Amino acid sequence: MNISRGQLAKIIDSTLVKATATKTDVENLCREAIQYGFGCVVVNPTYVKLAASFLKGTNIKVCSTVGFPFGVSLPEVKALEAIKAIEDGASELDMVANLGALKSGDHELFKRDIRAVTDVKRLFEDVIVKVIIETPLLTIEEKITACRIVKEAGADFVKTSTGLFGGGATVEDVRLMRRVVGKDFGVKAAGGIRTYADAVTMIEAGADRIGTSTAVAIIQGAP
Repeated sequence: MNISRGQLAKIIDSTLVKATATKTDVENLCREAIQYGFGCVVVNPTYVKLAASFLKGTNIKVCSTVGFPFGVSLPEVKALEAIKAIEDGASELDMVANLGALKSGDHELFKRDIRAVTDVKRLFEDVIVKVIIETPLLTIEEKITACRIVKEAGADFVKTSTGLFGGGATVEDVRLMRRVVGKDFGVKAAGGIRTYADAVTMIEAGADRIGTSTAVAIIQGAP
């Protein structure tokens, strides 16, 4: 696959969600996004307002995490977190789904948890919701079920992982996710994607968005 630096940059979510991130770190993230033309920056809720202010007047979107990193907040709390993030300037949300509900076989709770966030689209219709299902922790059947429910619950993307628990994106998982959700639904690969070759491999497998904390290195490594 031939993909230019500019094309790749537009589908990269340049991410900084570590607990020790400072205001200066976030400002540097935004500067890099402007310099390299990344499509989106991902930050934790506390820095959404800062990132939105820094990127005002650009086409770069701000994405906030929701229920990060464990996904165990109550659905009502996730909904409030989502609304506050949008009010602070986020136009995209990366939420962590309730994996305990999925593994317990409580598919109703798993879906209700996601809907608590996707329902904010009734108030803010242009918001994009990506749902993290933490693929390294799931069986194949759980991955299939999760993808189906994520789509049914009104999300825009299903995302592989946070990269914090047991690994990150794999070609096999991305292919499976794409097969389950179909060609017209978003698939975001994240976790362990550190090079241009890694990113291209995930795109070839079916990802249409790449999440990474090493976005600059990926773009600089492009031919």
